[in-house]
Amino acid sequence: MGIRLASGTGRWIVFTTVLGSGMALLDSTVVNVALPHIGEDLGADLGALQWTVNAYMVTLAGLILLGGSLGDRYGRRRVFVIGVAWFAVASLLCGLAPNAGILVAARAFQGVGGALLTPGSLALIQASFHQDDRARAVGLWSGFGGVGAAIGPFVGGWLVDGPGWRWVFLLNVPLALVCVPVALRHVPESRDVVAHGRFDVLGAVLGALALALVTYALIAQVWWAGVAGVVVGAGFVRVEMRRGERAMVPLSIFRSRQFTAVNLVTLCVYAAFSGFFFLAALQLQVVSGYSALAAGTALLPTTVLMLLLSAKSGELGEKIGPRLPLTVGPLLCAAGMLLMLRVGEDPSYPADVLPAMLVLGLGMTTLVAPLTATVLASVDVSRAGLASGINNAAARAAGLIAVAALPLLVGMGPEAYRSATEFDATFRRAMPILAGVLVVGAALAWFTLRAPAAAPAAACHPECRVHCGVGAPPLDPGAAGKARG
Repeated sequence: MGIRLASGTGRWIVFTTVLGSGMALLDSTVVNVALPHIGEDLGADLGALQWTVNAYMVTLAGLILLGGSLGDRYGRRRVFVIGVAWFAVASLLCGLAPNAGILVAARAFQGVGGALLTPGSLALIQASFHQDDRARAVGLWSGFGGVGAAIGPFVGGWLVDGPGWRWVFLLNVPLALVCVPVALRHVPESRDVVAHGRFDVLGAVLGALALALVTYALIAQVWWAGVAGVVVGAGFVRVEMRRGERAMVPLSIFRSRQFTAVNLVTLCVYAAFSGFFFLAALQLQVVSGYSALAAGTALLPTTVLMLLLSAKSGELGEKIGPRLPLTVGPLLCAAGMLLMLRVGEDPSYPADVLPAMLVLGLGMTTLVAPLTATVLASVDVSRAGLASGINNAAARAAGLIAVAALPLLVGMGPEAYRSATEFDATFRRAMPILAGVLVVGAALAWFTLRAPAAAPAAACHPECRVHCGVGAPPLDPGAAGKARG
């Protein structure tokens, strides 16, 4: 459209997209801190707390590519606004939930809203701004998003210890009441004029259903759900093969050895990250006796390091290629998680907690930006958006499977988080497992990645070099148009 960043409209677009995407980002960083209080208030066992995290991730991971395609076809502003409103209504339901079952259902409903607004926020910037201002606009979007990620655990802890955990969700309602009218008044509509064909709705539904069944099988330890999940997953692959290049996930993209390899690395590192942050917030509160605010603040150094150093990490990755950063980064993260074994009852923050957070943060800083840049560089420029969207979904899927499987692997019972002794014992079994997953990711990177990470300018956007939340790598603006059939 050619809107200039210095114009009033340009500033409104940045404000609106940051506010909308910030709702989803803030929500993803504060819920873990609130989990012990949710469990206590609602009488929920560990399985319900797992579903509080995973119900959101199932629908978000399964529908995010479809959500982007809806914006391309029917209008990016329209779908973004619908997503923000949807997210707010779901957040209200979460905040008012009288029991764990309704909370989990509302979280799944919330994930649908996230799948609509997340790709739309960045796609609006990409479609609206003049080419000369686009990179700076994306940089502002990323920078403010990073600040939101940094303060998320602090805000979450303050809300949980103050007005209560329900305000972790209710906070989204006033934010949406500001975002929606501003978007409707100041953000121009845009769409892909060449978008055509049928949406791959069946593929999206099968993908989300397969994830839900496998997650249920792991949390509830029900074998038939696991079998059903595998069958549905096979059906998803068959549907995508039949649709070919019109599929939500065209399997031909995996012919790129580099793309396949970097997604395998993504599965390892983001499974470990999600499992770690799920358990660490509980460990600090249940075992170490931290308040929710103190636990959220204790986790801040990882995000602060990423805000300060990710740009440099991206530049280094472009110079030396992906192999070394994606090998060293997971190993540093593994070391940070092993250092968390020092965190038990009454730990010293400077001597026990902070060193683990700093080493983990350095590892994440080393690998996240080069990983995203490698995803974009591993395919043709015309498929960069599709590649980034698939990688984003893979990261989220890995996280939800990790949160579902880890308690089962370490023998964490339904009431473990109510006992400091029992939870501490299982936490100490979990950290080496997560570190081992990261070592596998490092080995995959070392033995499979060869090509340099540098990509043509059109394929590598500034958001590749900043941290956009622990939950997943940044979503490329082009991903919005690649899920249609």
